[in-house]
Amino acid sequence: MKIQIAWIAAASLALPAAGISSAAPPAAPAAPVEEIVPGVWFREGVPISRAPSRPDEMGNPNAIIIEMKDYLVVVDANYPSGARLVMEAARKLSPKPVKYVLDTHHHGDHSYGNAEWRKAGATTVGYKGQAEELKRYEPAAWQSAAKWRKDVAAMDPPAAEPPMQTFDNSPFVLDDGTRRIEMYFFGWAHTRGDSFVFLPKEKVICTGDGLANGGFNYLGLGNIGNWNHVLEQARKLGATHVLPGHGRPGGPELFDGQMLFLSELQKAVRREIAAGKKLDDLVKPGPAGASQGMFPNRIVTIVLPHSVDHWISPERLPMQVQHTYEEITQGKPHGEIMGGK
Repeated sequence: MKIQIAWIAAASLALPAAGISSAAPPAAPAAPVEEIVPGVWFREGVPISRAPSRPDEMGNPNAIIIEMKDYLVVVDANYPSGARLVMEAARKLSPKPVKYVLDTHHHGDHSYGNAEWRKAGATTVGYKGQAEELKRYEPAAWQSAAKWRKDVAAMDPPAAEPPMQTFDNSPFVLDDGTRRIEMYFFGWAHTRGDSFVFLPKEKVICTGDGLANGGFNYLGLGNIGNWNHVLEQARKLGATHVLPGHGRPGGPELFDGQMLFLSELQKAVRREIAAGKKLDDLVKPGPAGASQGMFPNRIVTIVLPHSVDHWISPERLPMQVQHTYEEITQGKPHGEIMGGK
């Protein structure tokens, strides 16, 4: 066991890392595209915290391009700048048009590019809960993002666009006789509208932010206590190739790591609550003057096993502890605590 001390510089994934200049640096190569299995490509996104040398790459999640007989399917619309980059990548891979874009959830980095794809002739698709989440949190989320992202501020129309087609009965299926794609809703984890995209023949699953490979988890709008139940259902599909919403692709071990992190985090927070600790005892202000951006740095001291080190982010752990503490003590999903009834 160890004492994990973390610092946080921002209270939301929708904020830029401090020190990112608005001036465009010299263009760097576009993100590489990797073929996972024949006809299925993975394009890794660039986290905000990595301060890329290409502002148009900043903050975009992973995207997956899937080849069908006569068309392509993309998983996750990305931010508007990311949508255009994924379009460019798709054109280099195949002359076939992108017919469908499957959104895994409503967050801006995964869905604000919907309008770009619609204009390009694609149909955007999501679980009905995605559209319902947009009604809960928009236009406030879009307005916040537009303050620091030029591509969001320039969106036409100037608002978040819901998926053009939604499904209720799970799974939603695309099958052209050469490849089958299944899109599942298993319940409330990262958001109320989470979807998992599964290719049964190829044993490939695209998880969106229901699963991340590394310290990328945002728990604020989630149902933390239910999250692992959702992941367990997704794991039972039997994928051997796991393509997360953020971080590198891997195998079934990514389910094990993500689920262990969530369970250990909850156990640690429950242990502190049972010992009579208050939130202020677990998450405290950092040293005077040690602040970045709009939010002061904070420190958290909590006991977690080394087995979850890979899923710990020093920038995010304080918020994760806070959200977990609030969900446990208030007895309802943190998404409801955040105001989304």
